[in-house]
Amino acid sequence: MKYYGMIGYGITAETAPHSGVWEKTIVERPHKGDLVRNSRRIQEGENVNDNITISNELTIIADPYALQNYMNICYAEVRGARWKVNYVEVLHPRLRLTLGGLYNGPIPAPVPVDSGTNS
Repeated sequence: MKYYGMIGYGITAETAPHSGVWEKTIVERPHKGDLVRNSRRIQEGENVNDNITISNELTIIADPYALQNYMNICYAEVRGARWKVNYVEVLHPRLRLTLGGLYNGPIPAPVPVDSGTNS
């Protein structure tokens, strides 16, 4: 099955020069590829509801940015949800991403919508 979606990269950078404070910023980039495995697993836990985990595998076409930053990939968006990337394998010219549970970390700030009016 073909895949097109956003991949989230967690880039750590210093908040201000020489501040000593580092923060993870998420950068989302669109990627094309293939969904090569599409499966799910329910894990019984101590919670009221069971945890849903997917065991999907994506292969994405790796552009230069993806090849230089594959170690920073945090999540892949599949069917409107962000899923944690548990494993990345470099298979030049592609990357194979193995997905797990729902991603609950930081996300990029929403882009403001231009109202189209000029004041």
